Amino acid sequence: MPVNPADNPVFGALYGTEAMRECMGEMALLQHMLDVEAALARAQARLGIMPAEAATAITAAARAERLDLAALAAATRNTGYPVVGLVRQLSRLAGPEAGRWTHWGATTQDIMDTGVVLQMRAGLDLIRSELLAVNAGLAGLAAKHRGTVMAGRTHLQHALPVTFGYKVAVWLSPLITMVERLDQLRPRLERLQFGGAAGTLASLGAQGLAVQEELARELGLALPDIPWHVARDGIAEAVSFLGLLCGVLSKIATDVILLMQTEVAEVAEPHQEGRGGSSTMPQKRNPISCEYIIAQSRGVHALVPQMQAAMAQDQERGTGPWQAEPLAIGQAFLLAHGALAQARVLAEGLTVDAARMRRNLESTGGLIVAEAVMMGLAPVLGREAAHHAVNHACDVALAQGIPLAEALMAEAEVKGRLPAEEIARLTDPSGYLGSAEAFIDRVLGRLR
Repeated sequence: MPVNPADNPVFGALYGTEAMRECMGEMALLQHMLDVEAALARAQARLGIMPAEAATAITAAARAERLDLAALAAATRNTGYPVVGLVRQLSRLAGPEAGRWTHWGATTQDIMDTGVVLQMRAGLDLIRSELLAVNAGLAGLAAKHRGTVMAGRTHLQHALPVTFGYKVAVWLSPLITMVERLDQLRPRLERLQFGGAAGTLASLGAQGLAVQEELARELGLALPDIPWHVARDGIAEAVSFLGLLCGVLSKIATDVILLMQTEVAEVAEPHQEGRGGSSTMPQKRNPISCEYIIAQSRGVHALVPQMQAAMAQDQERGTGPWQAEPLAIGQAFLLAHGALAQARVLAEGLTVDAARMRRNLESTGGLIVAEAVMMGLAPVLGREAAHHAVNHACDVALAQGIPLAEALMAEAEVKGRLPAEEIARLTDPSGYLGSAEAFIDRVLGRLR
């Protein structure tokens, strides 16, 4: 049985997704490696290096379900890599005539690296699809609540009024950027690896570059300027991107957890019978999605340094760093997709309590708009005097438990300069939102 909870039948329900588990699983990787072997045979047949019949037989035999996994495991344990055993079985399945042409001019790392790239390409397709769904859900929330006024908080204290739509737009903007980053990095990742034993394609002589070009075309991968056996930036960048993505998701989850606290209670995760419950406290509705966004994100963040450290590969073939990559890649993809799936639950089903937001906003009796009053007085009294007067009024309001507007009317400097209706206007939180709606429109405009 697997020892990683994300790979177990029970705990795996909490981590990752079945779609990504299948995509990044061992059988998928074996099939991708067989796909590379078959594509190599077809490319070389087109160039007249091997008989067309051999390429056809190799392609027909290249099915992972036909492999003897026990024998492959034994061969892998013996050689340290699965490719030797894989090629041996593929050759046998293709038949004696075709089998002698398998793996022609390639090296183990060519097959494994290109197989991993194909696997990561499929994984990034899943990541992108889920990310777009999260963004669409958040865009709907931002638009719906563009005018839902709430307390903006800095250092976990009331600061100035914002709208919930503005808060969601702050969540959404970096996720839109994540789509851009993903699209930009893919050409740097989705490149063919084919260089032969030391990266020079010496075994193919003058036909090396032609085979490389045909193989890249066959697999739909970019042609690199040089084999990247020991230049791992593309793979490391992809996992680093997952770390950035999870960082953004963690911020959203952290905000929602804080807003779900009983004393705040401004939002709630979508509810269903038993979700987020306690074995002893029937009233509990815990922020389950948020908790697993944060947990899975921390898992990804622990794997990013492992991938970046693996970039220090020695000479023309790494002795250890390359072997460390498989321990990180699949888990990073699985956990990141799991975090996205939980974020989608929030984006598409978050419950927003606008009335509670308003009550919390008004709980300080207008103190949250003290800056608005100061700015209203500044043209008359000067900024420093206005700050002093409003600060004193805030102290009085807090000490006596009265609204800020009432305390302001008791300030001699204020009472004679601002009429009551102007003080009422300045102490209305909905009148001090600045460019919040314009910022929301800018963010939503990026999606369109």
